[in-house]
Amino acid sequence: MNGHTREEKYTKLDFLNLVSDNVNKFIQLNKNNYIKIVSHIDCDGISSTSIIAKAFEREDFRFSIANVKQIDIKLLDKLSKENFDILFLLDLGSDYMKEIEERFSKPVFILDHHKFNYKGDNVNLVNPHLFNLSYEEISSSGICYLFAKCLNDNNKDLAYLALIGAIGDMQEKNGFSGINSLILEDAKEKIDIEKGPRFFGMQTKPINKVLEYCTDPYIPNVTGSSDGAIRFLDDLEIDARDENGRFKRLIDLDKEDIQKIIAGVIVNRLDEENPEDIFGNIYTIKDEEKGTSMKDLKEFSTLLNAVGRFDKTSLGIRLCLNDKESRKESAEILNSYKSELINSLNWFNSNKNNFIFNNLIIINAKDNVKDTMIGTLASIVAKSNAYDKGTIIVGMAYTKDNDIKISARICGYINLDLRSMLKEIVSRIGDYPCGGHKAACGALIPKDKEEEFIKGLLDTNLLTA
Repeated sequence: MNGHTREEKYTKLDFLNLVSDNVNKFIQLNKNNYIKIVSHIDCDGISSTSIIAKAFEREDFRFSIANVKQIDIKLLDKLSKENFDILFLLDLGSDYMKEIEERFSKPVFILDHHKFNYKGDNVNLVNPHLFNLSYEEISSSGICYLFAKCLNDNNKDLAYLALIGAIGDMQEKNGFSGINSLILEDAKEKIDIEKGPRFFGMQTKPINKVLEYCTDPYIPNVTGSSDGAIRFLDDLEIDARDENGRFKRLIDLDKEDIQKIIAGVIVNRLDEENPEDIFGNIYTIKDEEKGTSMKDLKEFSTLLNAVGRFDKTSLGIRLCLNDKESRKESAEILNSYKSELINSLNWFNSNKNNFIFNNLIIINAKDNVKDTMIGTLASIVAKSNAYDKGTIIVGMAYTKDNDIKISARICGYINLDLRSMLKEIVSRIGDYPCGGHKAACGALIPKDKEEEFIKGLLDTNLLTA
């Protein structure tokens, strides 16, 4: 806790005490109770589910799992008719506490890190916003880990799963802060940490593709250009290809060639504000085989997001729980995810001039991008350096249920509450689900509200608020 003020220490201690209090409430319930776990489908949701499921399995608790895209009234009504004794909501539910109280007399535990407007008396809530902790402090999987660790100290071996969830929710920024940094200490038995270039895909992707799809750091003349990435490597005259002429992975290059690439990237970034800002922490699982998607925690988090977006959350849970049989299937899903992502990026690049409205980019993809991919596309565009800091990116895509999935992001790190802005716009057209965080949020509206929503987006007063 070095470097923290006395008040910050007490805030974190209060939060840890809240976790402990809720675990005590839980263990006082009948051990033979049947537990229903409902969690989100993204990386943080899958990590959360895996941690709680493993912890409950170790205690011989009876439970079932459902991963969902979101909580809404229809789902709550359905759950209220199901036969279980205790309900756990992970990485969702905070925004619906009033509706949950109205429908459930049985014990409900919400382990979540999203903002809420109503705090009831009959729901057991563990949420960092109760103590004004910042978004970067802890993810829902981190809360689930603390809950599991408090339940049984043997669950300390699950700490690395909490970090995967935090990475999936973009809480790792050249290190972890707040309570996440405490969880990191527990995870060090399982993971190695070293400094290196922040190139995503070093374990699995050919080096030319690592560079082509590198958005953080952004590499001028290379990022987004297949020809540019190959030309960059050829100009460096390094041994980047194998005996069959195929590009090697970064982990297969020798240290000298890696240093040449790092130097070349810095030279290409000389016009950037911080050209040497390309290094960060690399987290790898000690006993995981080199060159797999599960070796690097950042690649693992992408894999979990991929299986979630392809409605394969149970596969993601099995991967987290080290089920070897799941690996082949997960590799196929990841390839499909990459293909879908490339198609989405190609469509965006072909149409991007149609989306610009001053400091607002509205990517109205309709049927051209899957609703499960629109958030990923919006995130990549926001990180691409193609638009000025503070530009708002709003992605829209049709769902199979005749709704529109909305994902909003901000370019650069600025203090703007995008979630509140989106909630205000959505509330003007109806009572529809809307949630997330200050810099990354989403909503779901009916398709017939499309024009009304876009008109609300273009309201200058909201954009300059």
